[in-house]
Amino acid sequence: MTATDASLKHPTVTAAILVIGDEILSGRTKDKNIGYIAEYLTNIGIELREVRVVPDLMDEIVSSLNALRARYTYVFTTGGIGPTHDDITADSVAAAFGVAIDHDPRAIEMLSERFPADQLNEARLRMARIPAGAELIANSVSKAPGFNIGNVFVMAGVPAIMQAMLDVVGPTLKTGTKILSETVRAGLREGDIGTQLGEIAKAHPAVAIGSYPFWSETGPDTNVVVRSRNPEKLAEAVAAVKSMIEAEQTRLRG
Repeated sequence: MTATDASLKHPTVTAAILVIGDEILSGRTKDKNIGYIAEYLTNIGIELREVRVVPDLMDEIVSSLNALRARYTYVFTTGGIGPTHDDITADSVAAAFGVAIDHDPRAIEMLSERFPADQLNEARLRMARIPAGAELIANSVSKAPGFNIGNVFVMAGVPAIMQAMLDVVGPTLKTGTKILSETVRAGLREGDIGTQLGEIAKAHPAVAIGSYPFWSETGPDTNVVVRSRNPEKLAEAVAAVKSMIEAEQTRLRG
């Protein structure tokens, strides 16, 4: 099977992340989930296309969720499924799908594995409120479940818990052809090669080329990252980048 045939057999699978929480927007909490989810999805052949961060306001959660779930194969939400009054993600998801929400006996049973009956107070039972028709996502860390409804996966904001949930979700997802990537260190400043990289990108439309400047032990430098689902086209573009860099280094040395 050729790389082109493989791409046709495994179409692109896309995703978005919806981060929910006033604490993220205020800067009080630094998000640690976006990068983790992005890397996880890339490694299994799902292309992350968009990330949104919204406050704890139902109208904004609902409108963003409905926009994203219509546009992408999957949507992953993080945050807002805890025991406090401002944890409104579950209610917002139910509103977005137009379904009822109530205490789910399955979720209560999961919480009972951690909390004795006399500690399952009103606040903790909020974590058992699940939209009708949703499937639960097991939580091996604190037992309070996430859930999946339609193409939306609702997960915790606490990184360790989110990661445990993603490990449960990951094997159930359909995946596409993985994006291959190769990095070429230029030994040059980004401005030295910007025009030439643009020309190479135009000549190789099946690849994505990005340049990322950094400061090395010898001064300003640039990493050129080439990405493609097609290994042959990736190799062709990488060869062109390396050839261009070599020529530019020679020219600058005079």
